[in-house]
Amino acid sequence: MIPPERAGLRTALEAERDEAVDRAAALERELASALEAAAEGTADDEHDPEGSTTAFERAQVAAVLEQVRERLAALDVALARLGEPGFGLCERCGRPIAPGRLAARPWATTCVECAGRVRR
Repeated sequence: MIPPERAGLRTALEAERDEAVDRAAALERELASALEAAAEGTADDEHDPEGSTTAFERAQVAAVLEQVRERLAALDVALARLGEPGFGLCERCGRPIAPGRLAARPWATTCVECAGRVRR
């Protein structure tokens, strides 16, 4: 069960997740279209009149798609953890994550201080 004070976080997480699902679907369609065009031989992988190669553009779309999928996974984990007692505590130092950070990034797993540290 989710505590009442976290109801707003659930709403924010679900909205973020819906956006990520929509973005991933759009990127998958874009990538599939580009791959189909390349397979049909209609795409010029050597040169694009605008200066970038179509292969480079496909790689960019694939990279953004991977980032969106990673965010989607983080959102799923946050939604699953929302009702757990440890939600909202930094996974590195154990201190509470500031409400402002959770409002901005409801999937955050670290406090601002720990997020700013370089992992070694």
